[in-house]
Amino acid sequence: RHTKTAPVPTYDEVLVCTPDTEEKEVELIVRRALSSDSQNQNIYCLLGAEKLVYKVSKHLETHFFRLLQSSTVPEYRFIIFCNAKAHNSYVITAFNTYKVTIPCYSKTEIQTYLSTHLKVPCGTAPVAQAFKEPYQQNVKFVFSDQAGMGR
Repeated sequence: RHTKTAPVPTYDEVLVCTPDTEEKEVELIVRRALSSDSQNQNIYCLLGAEKLVYKVSKHLETHFFRLLQSSTVPEYRFIIFCNAKAHNSYVITAFNTYKVTIPCYSKTEIQTYLSTHLKVPCGTAPVAQAFKEPYQQNVKFVFSDQAGMGR
């Protein structure tokens, strides 16, 4: 949010957590964030991490700190977003030392920021033309009960 030109995270950099999120999904994003390839300035995110069940939360903590100790990446970018009101979450307890409060932005500020970052650039390929209606946004949300299965 500090720079107007920095891109938002892409689909492979974000994991939206639910109670059904599996250990391997969490492990994959942690590996991506702490691998030597992550020095390309990607920002890896867990959204709604407070929804993870205890077993997956514990795996996240263990895997993260184990990889952090063996990682050669001095400046990784890994953000865990949690609901501040979810006091019974293991993730919040495990990563409490790294807690940062995000300033509140108005709905208008958020909409303006997203509309500038999610616009389809002019002169794009025909595939991107499908995203131009009605607000010229290049991001669409698709919700599925079985991600990656086309359902």
